[in-house]
Amino acid sequence: MNNTNQSFRGKRFRFVFVPIFFVALLVLSAIVMWLWNTILPGLVHVERITYWKSVGLFILCRILFGGFRFGPPRHKPPFMNRGFREKWMNMSEEERNQFKEKLRERCRRP
Repeated sequence: MNNTNQSFRGKRFRFVFVPIFFVALLVLSAIVMWLWNTILPGLVHVERITYWKSVGLFILCRILFGGFRFGPPRHKPPFMNRGFREKWMNMSEEERNQFKEKLRERCRRP
């Protein structure tokens, strides 16, 4: 019974998420078009773009620079990890200084 309920939630989520995704795509593309046509022609003398060019430009930028992940980042920095924070709080001052020095050595440019 629990498996059937999860399957229904997944279908309901897709039914709600897909239209919201497309509406967001269309609205954000309109914003891209408005910003492009407002700022760039006067600034760098490029031609104005149509709505569908802005949709393509938005998708291209998301693919090249951002991907299509929406939501929190998948990888948190180590200091946000609860286990790391507890380990850091339990270290002595000398252990912390050794850790910082090792980190500086790792991050130092060759």
